[in-house]
Amino acid sequence: MEDLVTERLVLHPLTFEEAEQLAEGIPFPGAAWAPGYPMTDDRNAARRFLDTRTRAAAGRPHPGAFEIRLRSDGRAIGGVDFHGPADHTGSVTVGYGLIPSARGRGYASEALRAVLGHARALGITRVKGDADHNNTPSHHVMAAAGMHLTGEDHRVRYYETVWHRPGPGTPR
Repeated sequence: MEDLVTERLVLHPLTFEEAEQLAEGIPFPGAAWAPGYPMTDDRNAARRFLDTRTRAAAGRPHPGAFEIRLRSDGRAIGGVDFHGPADHTGSVTVGYGLIPSARGRGYASEALRAVLGHARALGITRVKGDADHNNTPSHHVMAAAGMHLTGEDHRVRYYETVWHRPGPGTPR
């Protein structure tokens, strides 16, 4: 899979070999990391991606895990990943994070918009995300990327984006 490129970012899809090194905190060839990257969540996301190898091989699309890099200097500042291949309904869950020095600049929303488009192009029909009630910045990220609040419980707010597959004979 090729890099996803946005106005200010490059979203580099991790290979399983790169994810193995990221999970251990070891830079892989071609990687340039900003100070503070990878965070614990980035390493955990790489491990989660590695755990999906067998499920992805079962034929359900896995939109991937991406390292978020600045186009200006190529340094990694965070990550965005799907928590597994699509389920039987075509649904996946997404997560993302940035190092503290990169927050508040719209990078997370820009990255999330890009991977939502990527997921849709793969035939994914629903992308879900959630954030704790006190994580207002993450609520703003999901809303800015076009996700809609669908509910909440005592701990988190739930967001999603849904696309409907065109039926037979329906113009695209």
